[in-house]
Amino acid sequence: MTPDSFSDGGEFVEVDTAIRAGISMHDQGAAFVDVGGESTRPGAQPVSADEEIRRILPVIDGLAQAGVPVSVDTSKPSVARAAVEAGAGVINDVSGFENPQMAHVAAETGVGIVLMHMQGEPRTMQAAPTYGDVVAEVSTYLRERAESVVSSGVAPEAVVVDPGFGFGKTVGHNLELIAGLDRIAALGYPVMIGTSRKSTLAALTGEQDPKQRDGHTAVTTALGYERGARVFRVHDVAGSRDALQIAAAIVDPQTWEKWQQDSNPGDSPG
Repeated sequence: MTPDSFSDGGEFVEVDTAIRAGISMHDQGAAFVDVGGESTRPGAQPVSADEEIRRILPVIDGLAQAGVPVSVDTSKPSVARAAVEAGAGVINDVSGFENPQMAHVAAETGVGIVLMHMQGEPRTMQAAPTYGDVVAEVSTYLRERAESVVSSGVAPEAVVVDPGFGFGKTVGHNLELIAGLDRIAALGYPVMIGTSRKSTLAALTGEQDPKQRDGHTAVTTALGYERGARVFRVHDVAGSRDALQIAAAIVDPQTWEKWQQDSNPGDSPG
């Protein structure tokens, strides 16, 4: 619900259009539809909590009424609480729940959460990201943040961790994280990755149009699954779902057979 997101900014700012798009994503196999009102692309400018709420609440309400599970992409406690009250079942926070009030909202409401790693903040995060061992440092951060929110009352089984591809990372850092996802999965929490259409794919292939990177995204989705990721934040739901079906058939045939037997595509991994 933003005019300035890197790939689809401005496409879904009309409420009815956004609701239709979310229902379509769910029909294609998305387990949750992620709704956000503030762009977090490199260089993005922040918006107020009131503006974020104005943008997202009608969409969350409409999707919830249509039976579509929703996650809210926000770092603001007041926005998170309003979104949960409107029907969101997951809080997806790119700032890793650094604001203690975010954990309190999650604990009080019992929703799921996604903890993401980001070096810096969106306006400056790509200026000069630096790590010694990016996989080790991201893993340590995610473990510490998970322990923190659990100590604040969030159920351990509600926690998903996200290494934050493209959030304060170079192309090399992003590739190291994909290769090292098994080390992050070893933390014991489900791992979410969000490589969809990101600039690392352009650096590798030369494709400058984000909307032409869905095939490239599917490759990282399949490789991510093989290395332990189990939640995937994507733009092209159908293509990534196909990639996951193929990856699971090779890596985990029992899971693949379960998906095949499931008559409701909305319950399959999105």
